[in-house]
Order: sequence, then structure tokens, then C-alpha cells
Amino acid sequence: MSHLHQVEFESPIGIIEIVGTDEAILSISFSEKSEINYPISPDSPQVITDCQQQLEEYFKGQRMKFTIPFLSTGTEFQRKVWTALTDVPYAETVSYGAIAKAVGSEKAVRAVGNANSKNKLSIIVPCHRIIGANGKLTGYAGTLPRKEWLLDHEKAYKENQSK
Repeated sequence: MSHLHQVEFESPIGIIEIVGTDEAILSISFSEKSEINYPISPDSPQVITDCQQQLEEYFKGQRMKFTIPFLSTGTEFQRKVWTALTDVPYAETVSYGAIAKAVGSEKAVRAVGNANSKNKLSIIVPCHRIIGANGKLTGYAGTLPRKEWLLDHEKAYKENQSK
């Protein structure tokens, strides 16, 4: 088992915590802390440094896709859902039902919601792009105001790109 590394950095919507090994990212989550205890350091593995850099580029509106290696641990169904989430285009939203259909379990809308809530890779596995069938923002582990901010940020950036 390789050593776990943790880094925190300030984003426009709060402190983000990155946990990973020397080879891959294991989790990206929002922290409710008010100060950073684990800043990036010269000892941080390249994958962690790259992850923070790509997230910072995302928040500056300079990145739409992530290219860092990550590991998702979960059931086969959860991994299918998370893979389907990575296919949702930047600045677009889909319903839980559409994801259920995409993974071949049309009636499993609640199970999709449950898998979504267990996603440990915020932003790069974009569970914030999944909305209720009625178009409303529903549950998000990182809080609904953050979900709304992320969607508004992506829409604004995408509009700037097309001008």
C-alpha cells in the first residue's frame, strides 16, 4: 500500500482537500475548515501537484477537462454511474433518470442518486451536473450553494468561449 498524501487549497467556494497516493487521486472534497493545515509542499507527489493545478485552472475558467489519474472505489454499479458522470459535457446538466438510462438501469433513479452522493472525486467526476427531472438542483454533498456556483461558473465560462 503506498503512502497517502493530503493537500488543501483555497478555492472561490471554500477550502478543497485532495487526498491521493504517489500514483493517483483518491478523493477531492470540500472542507468546512476555515484555514489550510496541509498546503502543497515540495514533497507533494506530482499527481497531487497536477490535481491542484488543474483545479485552480478550472476555477479560473481555463480548464474544461481533467487529465489526472484517479481511483474510484465502490460497487460495480457505483463505478458505472461515476463513469457516466464523466461523460456529461462541461456546463451541461442531465437528470438522475438520464444517468440511470445511460447505465442500463432505467428504473434505478434512487440508486443513481445514492451512487452520486458517494462520489469521492468532486468536480473531476462532475456529480454537480446532475439535477432533478424537474430541472431543479437537488442534493449535493458539497452543499447546494456550491453546486449552483459550479454550474453558473461553467455556463459563464462556456459562454465566454463561444464569443
